[in-house]
Amino acid sequence: MPSCLFFEEKNRVLRVVELNFAIKQLLESNVPLLWVRGEISNLVKAASGHWYFSLKDDQAQVRCVMFRHKNQLLSNPVGNGQQVEVLAAVTLYEQRGDFQLTVEQMRPAGLGVLYEQFERLKQLLQSEGLFAAERKRPLPAFPKRIGIVTSTQAAALRDVLTTLKLRLPSVPVLLYPVPVQGSGSAEKIAAAIRLANQRAECDVLIVCRGGGSIEDLWAFNEEVVARAIAASAIPIVSGVGHETDFTIADFVADERAPTPTAAAQRVVPDRHALLRGLRDTAQHLQRAQRNRLQNAMQAVDYLQRRLVHPAQQLQRQTQQLDQLQQRLQRALAYRRQQQYWQWQSLAQRLRAAGSDFARLRNQQANLAQRLVKAMRAVQAQRAGRLENLAQHLILLDPKQVLARGYSLVQDASGGVVSDAGRLAVGVELRITFAKGWARTEVKKLGGVRPPHETDDGEL
Repeated sequence: MPSCLFFEEKNRVLRVVELNFAIKQLLESNVPLLWVRGEISNLVKAASGHWYFSLKDDQAQVRCVMFRHKNQLLSNPVGNGQQVEVLAAVTLYEQRGDFQLTVEQMRPAGLGVLYEQFERLKQLLQSEGLFAAERKRPLPAFPKRIGIVTSTQAAALRDVLTTLKLRLPSVPVLLYPVPVQGSGSAEKIAAAIRLANQRAECDVLIVCRGGGSIEDLWAFNEEVVARAIAASAIPIVSGVGHETDFTIADFVADERAPTPTAAAQRVVPDRHALLRGLRDTAQHLQRAQRNRLQNAMQAVDYLQRRLVHPAQQLQRQTQQLDQLQQRLQRALAYRRQQQYWQWQSLAQRLRAAGSDFARLRNQQANLAQRLVKAMRAVQAQRAGRLENLAQHLILLDPKQVLARGYSLVQDASGGVVSDAGRLAVGVELRITFAKGWARTEVKKLGGVRPPHETDDGEL
């Protein structure tokens, strides 16, 4: 723990604030929340709402503080001399070095066993799913009959009846009288719930009683009552005690109301609110009907204005037909006039062009003669050129050369042999003459000689 670091250095001198801080950290981190029993003394209720007091017994005492947001949850008054049990955290008030308890919960002394029973039963029923939201049934919106399980002497009964009468007096109420505290009251409450289910006379049940101590409300913390509520086929509203009181019946019931009066408000709607809603709905319907009627009347007026007598409609259509006929006649006349103008223009252009026909014919004949002469000249020119090219081809024809006594020597691959130095002895050659060819073999090779020398070698 960080606070232990102050004590690990043996020779260190601590400041008072450091010492108090370290001790506070040690206390808060090592001592859990615990229940302490004692007598309240020196109680001071500060203007801030916080309570400061001492908790003592015959041998010791300890300072305590209970902050406003915690003490506001207490339902019973607290004063000096009361024996209480507090659930508190151990701490140290650093500014004065006072050891004190910060109180989280407070209850009268001797109720610890009841609280333990309450918690054990609550955990058991919760583990069985009796508190689950999915098993709770919705209340009827307009119950036909309401059942009340409570004491005939309870002030809560008068509050419930008064509230029901004010909200919806037409709904009948059936009372199942039972004692709501004391020995055997839990069994009688459970029996009344089962009886109401057997008779099936009600649409909803109110199980209620006024406020009191935990002992006064204990009948509604018994398991037999919780099991009866859970097994009920009729939806049940629990209105036990005040707003800060919670019982096992509240957790099991289909709906929990903070007070009996609130339970009555949950089971029936407020007739005044219903009447206001009906009036608002009626006014809305009237406005809607009036608007609809006005819209229909305007539509009728509009249609009436559009409605025309058949004779008038025939006359109007006849006028429209006459107008269309006139438009058609004007269009035809305009089209004829336009075509006439176009014909006149073409005729004028044709007459203007008639004087040029002779000139154009002479010009055409002259161009034709010139074209014939030009074609003949080009033909003669090309024929002469063709004859010249033919003479050149005759001169370049290899056969003409061979006819004068020359021959064409080719190697085995068909290449022309023009250099003896490129031949070797034994190579076969092909000799082409002007007429026919022959194949021969090289026997001897000679060098290049002047033209007047002769070669005695053989080929």
